[in-house]
Amino acid sequence: MTVFPPDLDPELVERLVATGGGQLAKKMGIELLELSAEKSVATMPVEGNRQVIGLLHGGAHVVLAESLGSMSSAIHAGPGRIAVGIEINATHSKAVSSGVVTATCEALVLGRTLATHTITIRDEQGNRLSTVRMTNYLRDAPSKT
Repeated sequence: MTVFPPDLDPELVERLVATGGGQLAKKMGIELLELSAEKSVATMPVEGNRQVIGLLHGGAHVVLAESLGSMSSAIHAGPGRIAVGIEINATHSKAVSSGVVTATCEALVLGRTLATHTITIRDEQGNRLSTVRMTNYLRDAPSKT
């Protein structure tokens, strides 16, 4: 079960719960454990997300990280606003071929128009697999008319 901050926009909570964090996150088996602007945590299975040589795909690391960074930024943006990713980079330090990985997203900057997070992905033994930094542009949501 995902832990949400008590003051989170109910519309955003409804969207996150209804979509499971989005179509791609669901396909990859990402499970949201904790969500806030300052810190978010999620897990993802290696099984089903491997590249041809049997290692967790580097792109899967980035999808996990971007999912958390985007959601954390959307929470910070607040009601009536959205977060749009404008920059992401990843350094892969260690490979993994089985088990579950855990991503921890922590805020570096939470501004009025930009939010930057660092996401660390670790294996079940606590070894750092990847370090990802993501910046989101925060803006008003498009009108629904």
